[in-house]
Amino acid sequence: MPSQTLPRPILNLAWSNLAAQFAEQLSLAAAPLVAVLLLSADTAQVGMLTAMQTLPFLLLSMPMGVLADRLPGRRLMIWSEGIRFLALLATFALLQWSSLTIASLAALGFIGAVGTIGFSVTVPALVSSLAPRAVLGQANARLELARSMAFAAGPAIAGALVSWVGASTAYVLGAVLSAAAIGFLFRLAAPEAAVPDQYTPRRDAPRRHPLRDIAEGAAFVWRDALLRPILITGVIFNIAWFVLLVVYVPYAVHTLGLSASEVGGTMALYGVGMCVGALLAPRILAWLPLGRAIQIGPFCGALAAASLAATLLLPGVWLAGLCFFLLGVGPIIWTIATTTLRQTITPDALLGRVSAVFLTVNAGARPLGAALGGLIGARWGQSACLTFALAGFVLQALVITFSCAATLREMPTSPA
Repeated sequence: MPSQTLPRPILNLAWSNLAAQFAEQLSLAAAPLVAVLLLSADTAQVGMLTAMQTLPFLLLSMPMGVLADRLPGRRLMIWSEGIRFLALLATFALLQWSSLTIASLAALGFIGAVGTIGFSVTVPALVSSLAPRAVLGQANARLELARSMAFAAGPAIAGALVSWVGASTAYVLGAVLSAAAIGFLFRLAAPEAAVPDQYTPRRDAPRRHPLRDIAEGAAFVWRDALLRPILITGVIFNIAWFVLLVVYVPYAVHTLGLSASEVGGTMALYGVGMCVGALLAPRILAWLPLGRAIQIGPFCGALAAASLAATLLLPGVWLAGLCFFLLGVGPIIWTIATTTLRQTITPDALLGRVSAVFLTVNAGARPLGAALGGLIGARWGQSACLTFALAGFVLQALVITFSCAATLREMPTSPA
């Protein structure tokens, strides 16, 4: 299938996504550096800061999904990105006035994450309304490439800015990028837009109690024979992934004997893998049956965990680097394929809530995986953590392999 030209609104959305993702990654990477270097935070305070930056994903993803199904997508994304912009400006101002504290940094991180959620849950629904069905996969790949670039470069840029120029510069750049994201969202309504009517609400959702709307989205996912195994696979993947993340740095330093630069280099290959996977995804989706393309991510996860577990017998930086590269390249193909499938089979009126279900459940699995990793590592050691993570990655590959999603040859023809 030849690559097709994406509509101008999708290109503007992709540029907005790139700017927004960079702004997010800059702030996420800068916050712990500011906490440690400027505010002398200890481990517990950094943990609290990290928790505050992720807590909104658990608390607010589903309510934000309801809003995404009730409000025009572009408007909600502009307001959401505006929240992040104001949080970044406020952090910069407190830094300039030497008034920033751990508590205020955590509170502003929480507020910025609220903006991230609004942006994230709305994108899939907006893409499905702006892109013709034939280029949905290509459009999702373009958006995921932007996210991958931000994951690969954002933390490195934040670290360099904080070290060389000062923390304030990182937040200024983040605010500029956030403002640019808003500017590209406004350009979605340009006269040349291919589908101008899609910028107003696409459905007349009845004004029911929000809990009924949330329950309807969750029930749709659980009852659907294709979405249910995808959700379960994602939960197991995220638990195993965060068990591995918890143990990796101490294992790499104390057991593998890697230097700080080598640890950073291996983890940076995660972002490199994401970029490679996002670039390859349109061709893979065109060449392979859909079910096979969906399986690439889970199998790459299992291979990644196996490569890191192999360092128990063959210690080496290359096996560790291969682990993170595979964790980037495979799961990004999974994300693009399953997001496209979700957009295809979900009725328009449910897209925001269905996206929010996946975001909430996957985000909720991560702290569970981190807690499990800490418990297993403290009780049985680092090798037990690696073995547990490998078992989890194998299990999620088996779940998707024996599901009906693995038998799909192409996208279904109509929503469920």
